[in-house]
Amino acid sequence: MYKVRAILDVENDVIRTLLVDEKATLEKLHFDIANAFGFDGKEMASFYQTDHEWNQGEEIPLFNMAEVGQGLSMATCRINEILQKQEDKLIYVYDFLHMWTFYIELVETSLEPIVDTKIILNVGEIPNEAPTKVFESDSIANDFDDEFNDPFDDFESLDNLDLDNF
Repeated sequence: MYKVRAILDVENDVIRTLLVDEKATLEKLHFDIANAFGFDGKEMASFYQTDHEWNQGEEIPLFNMAEVGQGLSMATCRINEILQKQEDKLIYVYDFLHMWTFYIELVETSLEPIVDTKIILNVGEIPNEAPTKVFESDSIANDFDDEFNDPFDDFESLDNLDLDNF
């Protein structure tokens, strides 16, 4: 049995701690987390492997989009293959239109078997709308604007040119 904590990335704390079968698939964990937060689990989702500082790594999508027999999917990965030791982490993104983002952490392991997933901690209420996400690429573009001068800054606007003489 695994004790897994899921923290929704919103302003106020929204946390669920679940007891899950460590031999279940990530697809089952996807549905367990979605249901624990009041979602139906019908939207696209992905888990992302992370390091201990939450740096996003390899994607594990709900469905394998690669050629047959290649690539990871939630249905082919077992929880205990991905979360192998206490404090291992995942990022879980549910519903790519709204980008509900969760931080998943393995809190505790036990040899005690479990049949059905149980929610043992329920903190906070889910907001009506997902928060707006700021992507790194947006801030990178701004960094380039600050560091480099646009070579066309010295040109006049086309609106100011008298094109009748040309």
